[in-house]
Amino acid sequence: MPETPPSAAEAAPPAQSPPARVPWAAYTGVYLLLFLIGTETFLVSPLLPTIADSVGVSVAAAASTVTAYTLVYALTAPFLGAVSDRFGRRPTILVGTLLFLLGNALAAVAGNLTVLVVARVVGALGAALAGPSIWAHIAETAPAPVRGRAVGLGMALFSAGQVLGVPAGSFLAGWGGWRASFWALTALTAASAPLLLAQIGNRPEDGAGGAAPLRFTAVFSVWRDGVLRHTLIVVFLLQAANLGAYTFLGSALHDRFGLSVNELGLLGILVGAGSALGSLAAGRIGDRARERGSGDAVWIPVWCLLLGGAAVLAALGATSLLAYAAVLVWFFASGAFGTLVQTLLVSSRPDLGATSSSWNSATLYAGTAVGVAAAGAFAHADTGTAVVGGGLAVLAGLAALPLVGRLRPAGAPESGESAAREESAAPEGPAAPGSGESVTPQGSAPEGASRAGSGREGSVEGASARKGAVTDGRA
Repeated sequence: MPETPPSAAEAAPPAQSPPARVPWAAYTGVYLLLFLIGTETFLVSPLLPTIADSVGVSVAAAASTVTAYTLVYALTAPFLGAVSDRFGRRPTILVGTLLFLLGNALAAVAGNLTVLVVARVVGALGAALAGPSIWAHIAETAPAPVRGRAVGLGMALFSAGQVLGVPAGSFLAGWGGWRASFWALTALTAASAPLLLAQIGNRPEDGAGGAAPLRFTAVFSVWRDGVLRHTLIVVFLLQAANLGAYTFLGSALHDRFGLSVNELGLLGILVGAGSALGSLAAGRIGDRARERGSGDAVWIPVWCLLLGGAAVLAALGATSLLAYAAVLVWFFASGAFGTLVQTLLVSSRPDLGATSSSWNSATLYAGTAVGVAAAGAFAHADTGTAVVGGGLAVLAGLAALPLVGRLRPAGAPESGESAAREESAAPEGPAAPGSGESVTPQGSAPEGASRAGSGREGSVEGASARKGAVTDGRA
């Protein structure tokens, strides 16, 4: 019998689905809150003399409000991140937002230093509770092909908030007194609340642990995970180079070129612009790398080495113009590194998303403290900036090289295994002897539960991730 020619519908090639896009509108509430948390970080700095006069204390005493905020955030974030991983993103983001709002409102009416310090502590608790939950929420809900861009925009807005905090605080203080700055934060936080209520829903897996108690040891589970621990060590080294060296850069440029305070103020603009551009670029670069199957981890040492080279050039460059250009590149690499690592940490183990993110912040603070101490040990600021910024960044890049191997995309053949096995849809089971990892079928987990869409080593998706079923030496 003659063959029946295929119909037009059968002959036509399958229609391609449109490229995934970041659902920006679904994140307006959390993006606004990230911007405000970033703004508050440095909001008080230009207000210290005014606050000191208002409450009748010295500037040094008024600075304790800054210390209280940063210390409370750094010390409590890992514990509050574990609370988020146990009870879900919606309740922790909403409670954190409420505490952040109350802290700023209390600061606006504070009549003495004690109340102001308490207010800053409350605000820090709110930021430490909401911040890591927000990063986990974005990574879990953004479409996998654009997850990096979604996180990147959040990082860009957080960085913009940090840079704008100083001029915004100065402007508002000149217009309506130092309390106006805190009232503005209170009002904008209140404006984010309806958006958060509407945009953050409960995921089916939130609270899936039933009556399981929240254990203290859960806070440190991140450090028992081989890949997460390795990543945080790289973060520690890179941030020691990054912010440790930057602390003395202004002094180095003043000594070498005689720059004025106003001229040095340009550094803040370059830092903010570079960080924002780097965050946005890294999100797009990472998404494209994962789409090609090459994985985004290879960029970690690249950003480390670029940051180190730029730090040396900024400290030792022959002209101030060259130093300024190097600062822009420096913080482009810094923003790109931050976005890439944030995406990795909150997506690598979804069951530890907020805890990993909170340890990222704590490790950043710890690295900064070590970097500042190391750079300050040098007699000349330019030497300290170059040695610490360049040396520790190179060390971070070298430390990241084995991490790239551990995060090899699942489609890449490994010893004793073929790519076909890794891409098969066979049920999850033990890996081949000696491989040291379990095999999980790609696409078997619900949206947001994959390891940043790359199928990296030891990834455990969906419900398996929440049981901690990892066999790559993570414990």
